[in-house]
Amino acid sequence: MSNFFATTLSTSPHVKDQRSVPYIMRHVVYATLPLVGFAFWNFGWSALLVVATTSFFCVLSEGIFNLLTGRASSVGDYSALITGILLGLTLPPAFPLWMAAVGSIFAIIIGKAIFGGLGHNPFNPALVGRAFLQAAFPAAITTWSIPQAPQRFASLLPSTLAFPFSTPNLDGSAGATPLALQKFSQTASPWQDLFVGTSAGSLGETSALLILLCGLYLALRKFLDWRIPLGILATVAIFSGILHLVNPNFASPLAAIFSGGLMLGAFFMATDMVSSPVLPRATWIYAVFIGILVVVIRIWGGLPEGVMYAILLGNAISPQLNRLIKSTPYGHGNKAGHGNKAGQGSKA
Repeated sequence: MSNFFATTLSTSPHVKDQRSVPYIMRHVVYATLPLVGFAFWNFGWSALLVVATTSFFCVLSEGIFNLLTGRASSVGDYSALITGILLGLTLPPAFPLWMAAVGSIFAIIIGKAIFGGLGHNPFNPALVGRAFLQAAFPAAITTWSIPQAPQRFASLLPSTLAFPFSTPNLDGSAGATPLALQKFSQTASPWQDLFVGTSAGSLGETSALLILLCGLYLALRKFLDWRIPLGILATVAIFSGILHLVNPNFASPLAAIFSGGLMLGAFFMATDMVSSPVLPRATWIYAVFIGILVVVIRIWGGLPEGVMYAILLGNAISPQLNRLIKSTPYGHGNKAGHGNKAGQGSKA
């Protein structure tokens, strides 16, 4: 009889989502695979080797770090693999593999592991690795290749297999990205080419259409907060549209949205569950902040692209947004002692 009346007490939450971290991360991997496939189609074997290298060294770095520090293995949660794939997709096709490996190690160790691993990193690890590569190897990371070159499946780009710590043979005549053409020569690229993916750029940023479809898959499965990409893209469209009306030499709203790494960053980088805000109102501020910075850096900064820095700065203010913008718990009144209306939730 005593067992019949026994009561088990436990802390909240009492209703739990059955989707585990590995389950969510695995689906993010699925969402990136079409981007990897399109990069292979656009740039050939060199593109595939870059993504394979970053993925391998990210997973290897996390495994070795866990082994040396005595932490439980986290390789199986797919988070390191996601970091590797996303880092690879932000790199140019001709990027030397040894540099990609160095950036992968930096992304995992400095961008994630030293903070305590998954769930503790304040910045998106893939962008931390990319920022390091931008500073360490500026020439290699700004050398672009012509998409769909005839020999892309028959041979590798000259710098792909450059010997470690040597100066790679970079092909500087391959051409500029649409953002560079717009910024430095006021030459606009047709937005249709940017939307489909027939222009030069990093491996995963060329096709806005494909990124949109992959991002919508994650949004519909509720693996990302839809407010973040919508807020970023809307802010960039409105801000760049106003500036384009003032000065037609600035990119049009469609060109601003579909060019560079904005789509990839908005759907796959800024939506990182760890480094982005939690509450809806904080999320909107976070998204608008990133969108404004993207346009400011693109137009008035020294570089043609500003997505990476904008998201990292957004990550930096994310904890403060979580602290400053708080929701009222359901059933609690305001300072004047007035309670919430019946049935009114606490989140926007």
